[in-house]
Amino acid sequence: MSLMPSPFGRRLITLFLGLFLFGTSMGMLVNAGLGLSPWDVFHQGIARTIGVALGLVLIVTSFVVLALWIPLRERPGIGTVANAVLVGLSLEASLRFLPEATTLWPQVAMLLGGIVLNGLASGLYIGAGLGPGPRDGLMTGLAARGWSIRLVRTGIEAFVLVAGWLLGGTLGIGTLLYAVGIGPLVQIFLPWLTIKRSDGS
Repeated sequence: MSLMPSPFGRRLITLFLGLFLFGTSMGMLVNAGLGLSPWDVFHQGIARTIGVALGLVLIVTSFVVLALWIPLRERPGIGTVANAVLVGLSLEASLRFLPEATTLWPQVAMLLGGIVLNGLASGLYIGAGLGPGPRDGLMTGLAARGWSIRLVRTGIEAFVLVAGWLLGGTLGIGTLLYAVGIGPLVQIFLPWLTIKRSDGS
């Protein structure tokens, strides 16, 4: 009997690993203190305003965004629901165990490491092919209704970035580096990490 997991099992393992690393990368960006991704500026701004854990805000926001899928008639996959829950839990775990950078060079190292890890993690969970994350699904759902995906993504991320900043989220050079770097990084990692589907998998 083979000890290797089935094709679907490999996809699940890849998905969960990717989501765990994604949350960890977010924790690295938070502890670097040099700026977050647009959505995380928003999450952090809410967390600071109402005084709750950042991971909890991320989970609740994910399910609110999922509710917006209903009029778009988008269907979540296993990966969508797992994303909504596991990234927030992984983020909270990483914030408990990762050191907080307090001087410039450790901050820069943690920031750059977090961005690269985020690209790798994105390649893993997207490559598993088990459903988009809630925020990505919202963008693609709107695009399927005739909107330009570039316009939709830019508009949504600009809104959450400004709203998060006004609420006290961390906006900085890391925000710019993330915006510029994450696309190319995912493009590099995704072809290597995508698991090809076979019948029944």
